[in-house]
Order: sequence, then structure tokens, then C-alpha cells
Amino acid sequence: MDIENAKAQMRKGVLEFCILSVLQRGEAYPSDIMVELKKGRLIVVEGTLYPLLTRLKNDGLLTYRWEESTQGPPRKYYSITENGKIFLKELQKTWDELAHAVKQTTKPQSHE
Repeated sequence: MDIENAKAQMRKGVLEFCILSVLQRGEAYPSDIMVELKKGRLIVVEGTLYPLLTRLKNDGLLTYRWEESTQGPPRKYYSITENGKIFLKELQKTWDELAHAVKQTTKPQSHE
């Protein structure tokens, strides 16, 4: 069993949740999202982030606006939609339940 692959799969499973959580705080440019994810030790490359942002946008969970840049091409700033906020609330509930279940399942048995 490849532990790095297992860890990568676990991280991928929570990326949508983390991206929506970052955008819940306000709109952001993709590199800003990557910085926030990195703070939480979720290292994400552009090749992973951009397709995920596109999928979330196509699902109606995100929207974006273009802003002219003084340094290069226009920039795309993403924000969460009302549907995205509802979806995020459900993800948060599911995460809390799952984290509790994992904690209960993996804690050492007390021998009484």
C-alpha cells in the first residue's frame, strides 16, 4: 500500500470543502486561494485547482468576475454563490459528523 497515494486521496476528498470555505470569507484570485490552502498545509498546484474551480462554477456553486490588471492579462476573481453557501453548509455538517465518527472509531479502547 502506497501511503503517499492514500494521503493524496484523503486531501483530494476535502479540497472542494476547503475551497468553498476560503471563498465564504470573500472573493479571491486563484493564487490567493492557493496561499490560503497552503497555510492549512494543503499544497495544491494550478493543474489541480483550475479544473476544480471550473467544475464548481459549472455546478453553480461559484461565480467569477474579470478585473483588469496593470501587470498582464485580466484576472478572474471567484466568489461563492447562494447555492454554494447552501452546499458548503451541508459539507460542513457532513464533515463534522464524519470527523466525530472517525474520532470515535480510532480512539484507543479503554480497558475497564
